Amino acid sequence: MGGWAAWMTARGIAAVWRPFWQCALALLVLAAAVRFIHFALFEGTLLSLHYYLVDAAVVLIVGAIGFRVKRTRQMTTQYRWLYERTTPLTWRERAHDPVPEKP
Repeated sequence: MGGWAAWMTARGIAAVWRPFWQCALALLVLAAAVRFIHFALFEGTLLSLHYYLVDAAVVLIVGAIGFRVKRTRQMTTQYRWLYERTTPLTWRERAHDPVPEKP
């Protein structure tokens, strides 16, 4: 549940062209919510820095991948004449035809 929420949160933030640091802040808040879910449903410890950091790491990794996948899709579809997708997480500039020399 936390991974899905992280994925969707990161994609939503990327969709409105926000920077990654805003995504990271939202994911840290989400990690606290995930910690609460573990406490409420599975009798985990609520105020444990160790487990919060574990939850935050998982949420940040999943969120970062979701953010990058969405941003790659945005860059390669909205600016397809400038960029091409190389992997699901990366893009590069398109190779432009050289300008013909004048005689």
